[in-house]
Amino acid sequence: MKYVPLGRTGLDVSRVCLGTMTWGTQNTQADADIQLDYALANGVNFIDTAEMYSVPPTPESYGKTETIIGDWLSRNPSRREEFVLATKIAGPGLPYIRGGGPITGEGVITAVDESLKRLQTDYIDLYQLHWPNRVSPHFAKHFPGHITFSDVDRKAHSEQMLEILQAIDTCIKAGKIRHYGLSDDTTWGINEYIRLSDEHDLPRVASIQNEFSLLHAKDWPYLIENCVHEDVAYLPWSPLAAGALTGKYIDGARPQGSRWGMEHRHGLFRDTEHVNNAVKGYADVAKKYGMTPAQLALAWCDRVDGVTSTIIGATSLDQLKEDMDAFDMLLNDDAMAEIMSVFREYPVPF
Repeated sequence: MKYVPLGRTGLDVSRVCLGTMTWGTQNTQADADIQLDYALANGVNFIDTAEMYSVPPTPESYGKTETIIGDWLSRNPSRREEFVLATKIAGPGLPYIRGGGPITGEGVITAVDESLKRLQTDYIDLYQLHWPNRVSPHFAKHFPGHITFSDVDRKAHSEQMLEILQAIDTCIKAGKIRHYGLSDDTTWGINEYIRLSDEHDLPRVASIQNEFSLLHAKDWPYLIENCVHEDVAYLPWSPLAAGALTGKYIDGARPQGSRWGMEHRHGLFRDTEHVNNAVKGYADVAKKYGMTPAQLALAWCDRVDGVTSTIIGATSLDQLKEDMDAFDMLLNDDAMAEIMSVFREYPVPF
């Protein structure tokens, strides 16, 4: 396992981050125990969760994943120091979480305390804002004309961000969290948080996790360039495009118990004809080089300049082993050329 700095935090994290959002709906406590034990035994020292999980998000599933991790920690308290634990506060829009309102300073302080209780730990290594209060070009809102920026009240959002930063500072000084990061945000969001932290002597943003894969590479190169030069760790989530890049949904297939067979909050916006054709192309390349489609996609993601640690999730131990093995696989120049040939044909398939 390779390890890299997590921004400017002084923490080193594994190139593989264990995502946990299926724990509580598709996975049981026993499943989670097995995955945690395997990941830690094989060098993973970075685990990501969120108060909103498990998924799909519902009032009933809220907090379940953190509770499962907390249960494991209650039985393995001496192992807490073995890994960097990241969680997230939900942004606006879910009525059963703080009334669906925006992230506020008061909300941060409350949510941190509630996450600590569920996780059964005294501190959170990386506390992330799951999505910003303003509408951002994520979750299929990245095409021109879908959202507008010119009518956004920048001053109001900047004031909200300052309030959030001040609450994060309070939590850091209390020893409840160590560092903070963003998720589903933009270059402007990163830089505004940096500006505010510099201006007001407040904690500096450590990381950002955004959706990034062969099917959804909108952050390359501009946002990732910004991360590299500002020492902000870039953490891809959904590197398999919600399972599409495994090939299991080709031509409308829906394996029993799979995520695409469940109701999605934003709909199945990744299910397009272009996605289907792109995945077929990547699957052909993977077969030629003796890899599974999932391994090809993960090995490619790991190779992208600027990527810090890739968040992977699995619903079975076999899937987890397959995905982790990808990070020991090398893509030679010929394989990369063939991958990019497919990419150029389907650069923005959803």
